[in-house]
Amino acid sequence: MVQVPTKSLTLVQFLDLPETKPASEYINGDIIQKPMPQGEHSTIQGDLVSALNGTLKPPKVGRAYPELRCTFAGRSIIPDVSVFRWARIPRQADGRVANAFHLPPDWTIEILSPKQNQTKVIRNILHCLDHGTEMGWLLDPEESYLFVYGKGKSVQIFEEASSVLPTPKFAQAVQLTVGEIFDWLKT
Repeated sequence: MVQVPTKSLTLVQFLDLPETKPASEYINGDIIQKPMPQGEHSTIQGDLVSALNGTLKPPKVGRAYPELRCTFAGRSIIPDVSVFRWARIPRQADGRVANAFHLPPDWTIEILSPKQNQTKVIRNILHCLDHGTEMGWLLDPEESYLFVYGKGKSVQIFEEASSVLPTPKFAQAVQLTVGEIFDWLKT
């Protein structure tokens, strides 16, 4: 069940709380629990992370993370998939990946769940774009549509199965079509 937003904590206090399942986000002073991912969402998310990492990780161009908390500009959000250019991945002194990511992703990807508030999701994508994210994707499994948000907050809608989807410049090696992504639901 999704929690009703509450306005009782600061961002610092929120970050000190134990994680919830499903995860909660801190947006404009509100604590909002994300909906529990279901089959379509989880299938697309898992296959998309694998496809992106299969292309971007070996040459150390970038890395995709599922459900990674990103805290920046007064919010703490958890995009379904966060993609970071390799050089921007926060690291510990020994080179290991840091636990805390206090920066926006280079590419944010959201997958709508049934009954999820599309406006909240779009607002998170736009917040990322306002703070340096190069591109946002919003996948709608129910309609088999994919919305691509660019830096200027322009939006393109892709529904044709053969349409090759635009990617940020650093990820141009990723060549996915609308059909490939939504066909993951059949395999």
